[in-house]
Amino acid sequence: MIDVARYLQRIGYDGPTAPNAETLRRVHLAHMRTVPFENLSVRSGEPIVLDEEKLFEKIVLRRRGGFCYELNGLFAALLENLGFRVARLAGRVGVEGIPFDHMALQVDLDEQWLADVGFGDSFVVPLRLASREPQEGGCGRRYRIDAHEDGLLLVREEPEGWKRQYLFTLDAWPLSAFAGGCRYHQTSPKSGFTQKTVVSRATDTGRITLTGRRLIVTAQGKRTETDLDDQALSRALREEFGIDPSLATAF
Repeated sequence: MIDVARYLQRIGYDGPTAPNAETLRRVHLAHMRTVPFENLSVRSGEPIVLDEEKLFEKIVLRRRGGFCYELNGLFAALLENLGFRVARLAGRVGVEGIPFDHMALQVDLDEQWLADVGFGDSFVVPLRLASREPQEGGCGRRYRIDAHEDGLLLVREEPEGWKRQYLFTLDAWPLSAFAGGCRYHQTSPKSGFTQKTVVSRATDTGRITLTGRRLIVTAQGKRTETDLDDQALSRALREEFGIDPSLATAF
């Protein structure tokens, strides 16, 4: 069991918790704006174990973030403890991606929803899983879930057209099924997570991201980039992401 009250405090949420679509939307949004998507464990050699208690200790008690297996793995546990019905779904990001390349969540209410707090720069409010029409994903960005011969394909509207996010199926899997994918992304030189450090979270008006030593801020569709020295990097980790500045050594 996880401590639901401490988890909700971690994401700054003190609203209603009845298992309905409005609660799901509000908790999802709070999570995206508070808990960063980050690969500091991978880059610093800290092992990642897909165990709910260990994930709770890292993300809630140590106020860290993580990547999809960690963030969606723990978020699924929170939703289940609040009374939601949740299925862990396997996705594939690139066309040549590995099996269990990504974890997303299906939440069953009066209708089915796609939830995902672990894909970095992505929708900040859940999407209707049955709809094939464009949907608002927050901050004026539109997403669509298309039928595909191998399942369902999440795409996002870009100036040049609709861009693939990930392919997924509606098969439900236990958290343990993602252990191989998690291990691959911690160790393989082919994984983007082993190649470059990233820390990112949604904001009220867009997103703030550290990629390498570059701070990227997107607000109301406008983007600014700043290269950081050691002092500024440590300050950004602490002030923008709530992360211990000692982890700047992962950059």
